[in-house]
Amino acid sequence: MLDRMKILVTGGAGFIGSHLCERLLRERHELTVVDDLNDFYPPAAKQANLEAVRRSGSFEFHRADISDEARMVEVFRQSRPEAVVHLAARAGVRPSLEQPILYARVNVLGSTILLEASRRFGVRKFVFASSSSIYGNGNRLPFREDDSLNLPVSPYAATKIAGEKIAYTYSHLYGLQTVCLRFFTVYGPRQRPDLAIRKFATMIDRGQPIPLFGDGSSSRDYTYIDDTIQGVVAALAYDCSYEVFNLGRSEPIRLTDLVRTLEAAMGKKAAIQWMPDQPGDVSTTYADISKARDAFRYQPRIGFRAGIDRFLSWFFSSENTQAAVRAVGAEPAEG
Repeated sequence: MLDRMKILVTGGAGFIGSHLCERLLRERHELTVVDDLNDFYPPAAKQANLEAVRRSGSFEFHRADISDEARMVEVFRQSRPEAVVHLAARAGVRPSLEQPILYARVNVLGSTILLEASRRFGVRKFVFASSSSIYGNGNRLPFREDDSLNLPVSPYAATKIAGEKIAYTYSHLYGLQTVCLRFFTVYGPRQRPDLAIRKFATMIDRGQPIPLFGDGSSSRDYTYIDDTIQGVVAALAYDCSYEVFNLGRSEPIRLTDLVRTLEAAMGKKAAIQWMPDQPGDVSTTYADISKARDAFRYQPRIGFRAGIDRFLSWFFSSENTQAAVRAVGAEPAEG
């Protein structure tokens, strides 16, 4: 059990962030949330996420950009966190090809600003959200934390590698206890509308053709949100100077099998629109989770079909009031 502490969560209005904040509030931590509520997807959806978090308890909220140094210094001065969970980022592989400078500013400069503020205000623990995308296409399967990271195939992946390296530098120089968590395609209630499971479910429900890139053989290590959150909380309590862990399920699912599972669970047939491979996508993500299992007993418990059923229960519920997505292509590759 994690001792009660003052925790700052960046990106707390997002999919993973809102679930983490609910968990931390239920465990009675003192919580500060930072999110800029940008329009990568509808800000109203993020406001709805925050309302869900508020049902678990009260917290301080700051609408702010993590790459605004003066603003971040003021947030840290006010909140004086003992731990930081840094989830905020410009997300998505394909959009990073179109806006690489924006991704570098937010993901690299923003992370550096947060690390420097953590050093300045005496933060004890820093948890950094990394991604399975950093492994690229050049590694053995399953991916291990000690694999080479020299061949990122998207600006997004490169910014996440940079974030890990800067975090190591602060740990080495200043003794900031740091854990980097490489997320493998997280899904579940409140999932971002641009990601494959949410987007495909929307389009199948509406009778629209879903775009499948490549030949359908690509696969992702889909990980249910509750399992990911369990890993994040365990990492907060883990005593180390600097460590990197995979948080996946270690069970890759082929793209065609994902579609078949959604069809079976929804009772509807999908119309397929085959598309060419996309630059920046990797063919497979597959996590070796033995290091996290040995270090803090990380063990995913929600199987893929059970997770899809839980997601669809939310998707079809009356509480799901977020706007439907206008699909132009799915984003299955991000961790």
